[in-house]
Amino acid sequence: MIIDSHVNLHGEKFAEDLDAVIARAHEVGVTHMLNICCNINDFEAVVKVAEDHDNIWATVGTHPHDAKDNPDITADQLIEMAAHPKVVGIGETGYDFHYGYSSQDDQVKNFAAHIEASRQSQLPLVIHTREADDLMLQTLKESGAGRDYPALLHCYTSGQDLAEWAAEAGLYFSVSGIVTFKTAHDVRDRIKAMPDDRIMLETDCPYLAPVPYRGRRNEPSYLPHVAEGLASVKGWTAEETAQRTNAAVFNLFKKMTP
Repeated sequence: MIIDSHVNLHGEKFAEDLDAVIARAHEVGVTHMLNICCNINDFEAVVKVAEDHDNIWATVGTHPHDAKDNPDITADQLIEMAAHPKVVGIGETGYDFHYGYSSQDDQVKNFAAHIEASRQSQLPLVIHTREADDLMLQTLKESGAGRDYPALLHCYTSGQDLAEWAAEAGLYFSVSGIVTFKTAHDVRDRIKAMPDDRIMLETDCPYLAPVPYRGRRNEPSYLPHVAEGLASVKGWTAEETAQRTNAAVFNLFKKMTP
């Protein structure tokens, strides 16, 4: 058994064959999944996938790309939605200055509400960060990440300084199909240094399909290829990889049940 800690199964790319996608995942041993909310406007759809399947859970939040849609969201609103028994985390949230889909001001306000919701609820914060290392590091330090609330840096591809601070602060990391990309040498270097007991697997499907499926729609059944990539970087066996990454998921997302 391995766990996919970051899927997006509620969108249109899985509308026609969701049951088959989930069945294929189970066939290869991916029995538990965390369906990520990237916009609170999609929350009902996100949660429905979790409600309809015993071993799928959900989060609540708005991705930084969509911060402009919910710039005035409050921690209280997020906490109210997070009371659902299948909701185990806050996010995906954070900063992304690569495309500029939302302004920095909107992203900062949005992220602050998510941080406060995580602090009050003690549900883990699922963080997305891209081309925002300095501001992300400042925000996490000032808000007490790892000390005042639990947090995960998902699909980590950012710099060494942020990674080192996060590791020292007790944050968790997740590894995606990028670990298998031929030119992703910097990412593999970061992964090698990640804490062995605070690292988990994800597909981020339908995005970032691992080799040999790169360029196709990603799905949870491809997670074993991510596991193989992580095992290669860390020098772990398949069994060690499953044990360590599964334990990390359940240690962080305490509302999830084995």
